[in-house]
Amino acid sequence: MSDGATTALMQGLLRPELLASKAYAVADGEGLIKLDAMENPYGLPAALREQWLESLADAPLNRYPDAHPTLLMEGLKAHIGLPAGIELMLGNGSDELIQILVTAVAGSRRPIMAVDPSFVMYRLLAQQLGLPFVGIPLDADFQLDLPAMLAAIAAQQPAVIFLDWPNNPSGSLFPETDLEAIVAAAPGLVVVDEAYHAFSQRTFADHLGRTPNLLLLRTMSKEGLAGMRLGMLAGPAAWIQELDKLRLPYNINVLTQRSASFYLRHTEVLNAQAEILRVERERLFQAISACGLSVWPSAANFLLFHAPGQAAVLFSGLRAGGVLIKAFTGHPRLGEYLRVSVGTPAENDRFLAVLESLL
Repeated sequence: MSDGATTALMQGLLRPELLASKAYAVADGEGLIKLDAMENPYGLPAALREQWLESLADAPLNRYPDAHPTLLMEGLKAHIGLPAGIELMLGNGSDELIQILVTAVAGSRRPIMAVDPSFVMYRLLAQQLGLPFVGIPLDADFQLDLPAMLAAIAAQQPAVIFLDWPNNPSGSLFPETDLEAIVAAAPGLVVVDEAYHAFSQRTFADHLGRTPNLLLLRTMSKEGLAGMRLGMLAGPAAWIQELDKLRLPYNINVLTQRSASFYLRHTEVLNAQAEILRVERERLFQAISACGLSVWPSAANFLLFHAPGQAAVLFSGLRAGGVLIKAFTGHPRLGEYLRVSVGTPAENDRFLAVLESLL
């Protein structure tokens, strides 16, 4: 089949929104110190790694995994600290759960809303599913503009509002009272995404069940288990029951289920690693500031800094020096900003040494 015939067939079958969109870009970090994806840089201690592998040894790979792993979900409920009566749905990462939420409301044709800048998947999935996306600009300090948000809610009547808390890429932890005001004003769902809870040590979970429109997202990725791809959506039972109809059967594989159960018995290891990263975050903040760059206070495991006129050169120079961080090509506001994930002390030292040499 010719390229022209293939293009014509795709144009006839695929939604224009899909054809116009771009795939989520993942940078190649082979051979580099990866400080671009907000991962926990630590693995398991050797002794614990052996125990983990033993827990997987008799996993029945020839069988489908448990479609509703009740014991695992009960453990995760306790891990999150969910109120009584709140149910849980598991996803292949929180991305899958965001996709389920957007798919569920697609028939309403009402907008998806988030602050801007924020996690790119909110916008990307809304656009690919043909829904309008409304991004409410953060203020000059990357803080929530509550009056603007409330005005947009009243005017746009969004189906879902996603609130990344702390926010990515700024690391801002918006006031809890602002979140409460948004939940009260929203005509649809409000989803508080606590991907970086391990570093903010703040949660909105105790608000679940107080209103009918609040859901909570969590992931184990930032706690140190990104390779497991396990996300969690918590909310009132009626919401979870309906949304669960869109979840593909057996979406959480048996190795992930067993690994998650194992890690829930050893959360003290992940907590200790998160504490190291919180301390390193403050050291990085001070060091980047000492370089003469504006850096934003963060409640997450990354820092956003402003490098006007230098962002592209610093990004390229850091990469040449063996360190990969995040550049925001294409975003109208973030072109002169860079984001660095907090690594191990040695990784952070290398980042700072290369950065200082470039400046």
